[in-house]
Order: sequence, then C-alpha cells, then structure tokens
Amino acid sequence: MNEQQANEQQVDLEELDRAWQREAFQAAQKHLAEKGIMPHSVFDKESRFLAPLCAVWKFKAQDGKKYWVITGRLPADAIEVSGAANARDALRAFSLRWQLKAEQIIQTGITDQTQADYVNLLVNRAQGLYEVYEKDHLWANEPV
Repeated sequence: MNEQQANEQQVDLEELDRAWQREAFQAAQKHLAEKGIMPHSVFDKESRFLAPLCAVWKFKAQDGKKYWVITGRLPADAIEVSGAANARDALRAFSLRWQLKAEQIIQTGITDQTQADYVNLLVNRAQGLYEVYEKDHLWANEPV
C-alpha cells in the first residue's frame, strides 16, 4: 500500500467513525425523548466513544438535570449524573443496573424466549461493560 492509499484509508476510517458517532448521538437523543427528557446540550469533553461498542454521552436536559446516556451495540439507557462522576463510572453503573435488572426478571420468572434473550443480552453486555471499565489504559485521559 502506498502513502496515498494509506491516507485515503485513514480518511475513510475517520468518516466511518464520525458517522458512527452521529448515529450514536441520535440514538441517545431519541432514547431521552422516549423517556420524556428533552435534551438541551451535550458535554462533548466528558462524553466517551468506544466505537463500535458504545458511546457514553453526558447531556444536560432542558429542565437543568444532567444524564449519562449509553448507546451502541447494547440497550440504550440513561441515568442521572449523580449516579456516576465520569463516563468510566457511568459504565460501571450501567453494568450494575443491567445485572440487577436481569436478576429481577429471573426472580419474577422468565415466561418466554424473548425475555430469556433479553436477560442474556443484559448479562452479556453488563459483563462486557465491566471489562471495559476495568481496563485502565482506556481511561488514561479520563477526569477523576
């Protein structure tokens, strides 16, 4: 591969990354809207992107409340910022939340394959998020 081809490939990857971020951002806004939360602004510097796995967005709603929103190859979810100091802690909070939600569904009884699939998805994604949370090198620039 020559230098021009390498540069073109880099540009293509950057465009794909930007497109993925746009989709993740739109999914986050949609998730908040479905919860009746109207986004006002996003904190770009505190949001984190681990393409193509997930994006963790910090939003300020029109009512002044702040939320962490996670989107990507996992269920979209939101928590108030009071539940996590930074994006890394938000991953841990989502992981715990999903483990508890899966356990709650199991305790009440799984009645069909859709519920079983959802529980498996929650457990698998929760474990994956926690593994990402534990990787210090991914969070070297994360504010404490």
